[in-house]
Amino acid sequence: MRKYRWIKWRKFLLWFAALVIIGVLLWAGGPDAWAVALGIGGLVLQLLFGILFVIIQFVALFWFLARGRTYWILPGETGATWEDYRGNPEIVENAKRIVTLLKGVKEFKEMGGEAIRGFLLCGPPGTGKSYLAQVIANEAEVPFAYASAPSFQNMFFGVGNLKVMSLYKKARKLAKVYGACIIFIDEVDAIGMNRQAGGGGAAGMFGMGGGSGLLNELLLQMDPPNLDNSRIGKLLRSLGLRRKKAERPVVLTVAATNLPDVLDPALLRPGRFDRQLWVDVPDYDGRVDIFEYYLQKVKRDSTLTPHRASLDTIGYSPAQIKHIVNESVIIAHQRDAQLASYEDFRAAMETYEWGLKQPLRSMSEDEKRNVAYHEAGHAVAQYLLKPHERVWKVTIIRRGGALGLAATKPTQERYNRSDSEILGEIQVCLAARAVEEEFLNKKLNGVTSDFQQATQLAGFYLGMVGMGNELFSWLATGNRTDALKALRPQINELLLDQMEQVKKLVNEHADFVHAIAEELLKRGDLTGEEIEEIYVQLYGHTRPEPPEVKSRAAFTVSKREAAIREDLMSDTSTHSPSEDE
Repeated sequence: MRKYRWIKWRKFLLWFAALVIIGVLLWAGGPDAWAVALGIGGLVLQLLFGILFVIIQFVALFWFLARGRTYWILPGETGATWEDYRGNPEIVENAKRIVTLLKGVKEFKEMGGEAIRGFLLCGPPGTGKSYLAQVIANEAEVPFAYASAPSFQNMFFGVGNLKVMSLYKKARKLAKVYGACIIFIDEVDAIGMNRQAGGGGAAGMFGMGGGSGLLNELLLQMDPPNLDNSRIGKLLRSLGLRRKKAERPVVLTVAATNLPDVLDPALLRPGRFDRQLWVDVPDYDGRVDIFEYYLQKVKRDSTLTPHRASLDTIGYSPAQIKHIVNESVIIAHQRDAQLASYEDFRAAMETYEWGLKQPLRSMSEDEKRNVAYHEAGHAVAQYLLKPHERVWKVTIIRRGGALGLAATKPTQERYNRSDSEILGEIQVCLAARAVEEEFLNKKLNGVTSDFQQATQLAGFYLGMVGMGNELFSWLATGNRTDALKALRPQINELLLDQMEQVKKLVNEHADFVHAIAEELLKRGDLTGEEIEEIYVQLYGHTRPEPPEVKSRAAFTVSKREAAIREDLMSDTSTHSPSEDE
């Protein structure tokens, strides 16, 4: 340190000596020397002015480009509290621990702990990740900054880095005032993708729009060195004077992503996003809680209850639930009603999931009959073969790109399926073609998506979960196309077998098929309750226990198929890492 100080003073003495020598020469040279010096000085000033003008232009340009779209919210401005975040009580409990740490930073540091710097929220869109970050900031009474990761990217190299630097610079200033600050970065995968996979920021003009440099800047700002970068601190360091140990302001970076698997490992290491929280769609109890929160804000009648609405919205996110409730009020208002009803809610769901009604008035009666029997085939198979689902709506009125549809809703959340259930789903897909052949004596082209889904289910059944006569999995081969070629004969054999079984089913319930088709031709659509009424009128009882669906396919393996499979397995064993590796 003494040597470092001596170097600093030596530089100062050299500059002082040079100025003294120049002054002596000017004094000894007389008026001519002063005239020459003033001329040289004028040229230097002109040159400096030109350079300064160019610098100001570039500084102004980059200052304008470096202004990121960041929204700052100070404590108390949002008003979002724990009471407003509904549907995931476990998530709230984890978030409250973060708030406790932010409120007690001083005591926590006195215990020898170090404040967390990063918190990653993962999950599907619309589950409330950004809203949760706002609640954390409001409850902790600290400033909150909302930034979108793509907004950091720019066509000029380095501008994205400036945006990140200025964001964290302001956050540290506010953290010194309020004790802490939260930065929320949405869609962080836009700049945080794995660099080994070619990610880390999108390219742009003049040498990329960020690249890995943007990711590196984010990593540095999240875990910076312990330095006092104030003007006084920099001045004292330039003079070789030491100050007391710098206190790092508490800046918590909360990021959200739908794709946590693509993030760079450096982002997930301790000291950065070392805490991860999966924010998923709510379960039944969570949906009831969310519906109670939103439905209490609207005028509704007794038919629209949180429990009834929750049964219809399995898999919905909080954002989707909020949207459907609002659409229900809009539909009720359009029909001049004072209260929203369950029928309004149901109409809002149908529009959201399938699109607006667009009847084809020019469709011939024969074509309408074809569509009616097509959807009747699906409806009969759904009603008889899917015990864990209920028929929700069958229609032959065009919605979106579909001439008709037969939709079901789960009766409860389910997280696994048996082989019989998968085969039942395959039969539901094939039921429309079975009805066309058995009742219309023709084959129509409306089964494109049905056959696609049936083939995917059969491939899943045979090639991924080992429900055929082999335990072969194409996931181990790394080449799904070749694996599908090897399984193609077995998939076709399974589909033909299920087609024969579903033909038998629809023939045994021919009256049911005809009745649904005729009602569809009269009314255009049917609800699940109306289909149940048709079945009870025909057979005198409600839906029976579904038959246990089995596969009767022999699954004979040809020599060509065996050769392809052998090649696939040999490639897998060649490229798979050994235990020593």
